Amino acid sequence: MRLGLYLNLYGDAADRPSLDDAVEQARLAEQAGFAWVVLGERHLHRPGYHEILTSLTWIAARTERIGLATAGIVAPFYHPVVLAQTLAHIDVLSGGRLTAGFVLGYRPEEFALFGVPQRERVARFEECLGLLTRLWTEDEVTFKGRFTQVEEAFLAPRAVQAPRPRLWNGGRVPAVLERTARMCDGWTTSFNELDSDLPGKIEEYRAYERGPGTLGAEVIVCREGYCAPTSQEAREALEAPLRDLYEAYTGWKRTSADAGRYAQGWDEIAARSVIGSPGQCAERLERYAAMGADGVVLRVQPPGMPQADALRAIEAFGHVISG
Repeated sequence: MRLGLYLNLYGDAADRPSLDDAVEQARLAEQAGFAWVVLGERHLHRPGYHEILTSLTWIAARTERIGLATAGIVAPFYHPVVLAQTLAHIDVLSGGRLTAGFVLGYRPEEFALFGVPQRERVARFEECLGLLTRLWTEDEVTFKGRFTQVEEAFLAPRAVQAPRPRLWNGGRVPAVLERTARMCDGWTTSFNELDSDLPGKIEEYRAYERGPGTLGAEVIVCREGYCAPTSQEAREALEAPLRDLYEAYTGWKRTSADAGRYAQGWDEIAARSVIGSPGQCAERLERYAAMGADGVVLRVQPPGMPQADALRAIEAFGHVISG
């Protein structure tokens, strides 16, 4: 089972513009045998959230082997050519370590910030990923879309990976699963996807017809995670900062169908997470593998958790990885 570490990019009043903690975690995850570090995207948060693409570049320059993934970039906010060029160059600079994961976005405030009508998000997403994929794989592209037009466009330098970096897409509804199968190479679940729902959704995703040029149908399960000598120690380290994060989510996701899942009790949260002793965490990871997951991305540090606690969890998961 490949593991990813979801890095905490939230800033605070004493941490601008530093990413020192994220770099320290990424380096430790690399040593511990994690397959990826994974970055998310947020806007309009106080006291701040580090921008995803520059942060990815910063971490790429300070690591050597670990994969660099996003889960995910809000594709409707970007001009497809700018995004294709930037991500290709990150793949070049990192020596071919990029996996580009995307999402539709859900916060009305963020769409207003970028001047993008939220009703256009699906059309913009599909146009963006379609053009990005063509720019990554074709010598020259002429395209006249609803939002973007290019004439004899090409990228130089091209991404290192051949035929291109892998694409992930996140979401939970059938339309997202179908779109992921058609346009991408992997599906990233929601962090709050219920374990009981996962087997059916994995089966549904893999049943959809793959689009031309796609590179597989991997499943990446996103989960809260904390590994400690005992399950009680894991809970003591994670519960308070995670509850603070979930309280914030109830506001951010007020327009989302899954907002209610952030008001659940600890037992319900733990039941869909990888939290506990090394043995318990290994057992939970084996369970996800049996469901059909190819990898698990762990969020071990909600905002407010001390760096030392996060590092201890990463190191402990390294022991789980090594067996």
